[in-house]
Formats: sequence, structure tokens, C-alpha cells
Amino acid sequence: MLPHKTLPREFYARNPKTVAIELLGKILVRRLGNAHLKGIIVETEAYYGIDDPASRAREGMKRYNMPMWDTPGLAFIYNVHNNWMLNVVAHEPNSVGAVLIRALEPLSEIELMMANRRVNNIIKLTSGPGRLTRALKIDKELNCVDLTMSEGPLFIVDGEVAHEIGSSHRIGVRRDLNEELRFYIKGNPFVSVSERRIRPSNQP
Repeated sequence: MLPHKTLPREFYARNPKTVAIELLGKILVRRLGNAHLKGIIVETEAYYGIDDPASRAREGMKRYNMPMWDTPGLAFIYNVHNNWMLNVVAHEPNSVGAVLIRALEPLSEIELMMANRRVNNIIKLTSGPGRLTRALKIDKELNCVDLTMSEGPLFIVDGEVAHEIGSSHRIGVRRDLNEELRFYIKGNPFVSVSERRIRPSNQP
């Protein structure tokens, strides 16, 4: 039995920034056969629509980014430099948006995650968007999976982890909005970029 309740669709039908902040401390669950690979979400980034220069939706609707216009609570998965990026569709009604899951703190089936990633260093296991998708065997086959359904292969449940939230500009983007839209749990060793390494992004 899973001890926590799956997050409802209403949770995701809000401003992507709000969703990105409130996803911190929640638990991502990947079902692989009889195994449940779990990790606490410790780092996220919010993305908007065509007015967001760093968003996948900035050039309008394309075949690969259509989920960003779709129902909140679906998975949106795309590839960057041979790494799958796991996003959650999140936006208000008649809007566009998604939240990138950047890092997890592994909770269960850690040995299986290590076998999937072929690493022995737990700190490097899920501390980055490409690392976590490899560890949990997440790829394009899970694109548009409904994350509100606990019987599915991938879903997010509530968590009770006390934490302090930090923020910065988004990582690895050429142009960013003036607003800080990357959020992380302060002091967590699984955050992908340490606070002292964060550099200001170029502004539009």
C-alpha cells in the first residue's frame, strides 16, 4: 500500500510557478513490474508559453510540445542532448505551461536505480533531470501519461517533508525571464547545482 495520496488534477491546474514550488517535497513514483521506485522532488523549474524565451512553447505549438497545451497533470517528456526531460503539464485554464522535475532524493529501490544508471555514487544518482530519468527508466514511452492515476506507471503523491525553499534563475538557458523560476530544497545534497555555483542568467 502507498502511504500517501496521489496529487489531484486540480493541483496542476494553476500557475506553473505555484506548482513548481509546491511540488518540492512531493514523491515521484515509478512502477516497474512489482517494484516502486520513489524519490522526493527536491528541484523544479517553471515554464510558460510563447512569451517565455526559455520555454519549449516559445515558437508556438509543434508536434513534440503539444502536451504543454493539454490537460494539467499529464507527463511531458522530450529529449535534450540524448537525455529525457520529465515535465509535468501545469497551467491555468486556457493557458500553456509545464514544470521540469530537475532532481530527486532517492527513497526506495535504490539498488535498482543504481543498476539502471550504472553508478555507485548515490549523490549522483538522481541529482539532475537526465540522471533521474535514467535511474527511473523514464523515456518517451511515458509521454502524456496521466500522473494523477496511481494505477499507472508514473505518478506523484503527497509528501510530508519539512523544507526551506531556495530559488534562482533557470539553469542552462540562453535567455530568461526577470523572475526567478527555479526552485529547490535548501541544503539538500541531491539538488543538481549547488547554491555557490549559481550564476545570474542573461536577461531579455
